[in-house]
Amino acid sequence: MGKLVSTLFVTLDGVYQAPGGREEDTRGGFEHGGWVFPYADDDFGQFISGVFERPAAFLLGRRTYDIFASYWPKVTDPADPVATKLNALPKYVASSTLTDPEWAGTTVVSGDLGKEVTALKERTDGELQVHGSGALLRSLLALGVVDTLHLLTFPVVLGSGHRLFTEGAVPTRFKHTGGSSTGKGVAINSYDLAGRPEYGTFELPEDA
Repeated sequence: MGKLVSTLFVTLDGVYQAPGGREEDTRGGFEHGGWVFPYADDDFGQFISGVFERPAAFLLGRRTYDIFASYWPKVTDPADPVATKLNALPKYVASSTLTDPEWAGTTVVSGDLGKEVTALKERTDGELQVHGSGALLRSLLALGVVDTLHLLTFPVVLGSGHRLFTEGAVPTRFKHTGGSSTGKGVAINSYDLAGRPEYGTFELPEDA
């Protein structure tokens, strides 16, 4: 059975919207698109290249899928580790409205998300990777079907935009499995899902 592994870029205030370009996602009048660009360096590139050495298939939300489908099929350099995997491997897009995807190798997932993704994991030999797709990731976390989350936190606060964790998120505990920082200050942390939070109380000593 495969593992569902998510990689997401967020700001210090939890925004994931439009990391890659000015016009990538302007919903809500968002004017801060492209906030990842100033922090791209060799450390960042090496981590992303490493992630793209491991996928067996991809699962994407509709908005991220549309952004990727308009860009990556045009990147034909066989030495590009991201393009070669995205263009060649199976892609699944969660959507109730997309009916005829043009990107080769795409299958639309439109049924019960929990059941569909569990079935995808069962027939995937390796990593089923989610990139971006913040709204989809929230749903997958709530369903408990995510195995690993690579969260790349960038040293910038934007003050607006779509955030990963919002009011009403399902309480979830994570196990930290690894971390590093890039030369430009991006914190790369990996977490495995570990069920629900645990709680306790700091008691005063009895003789206080």
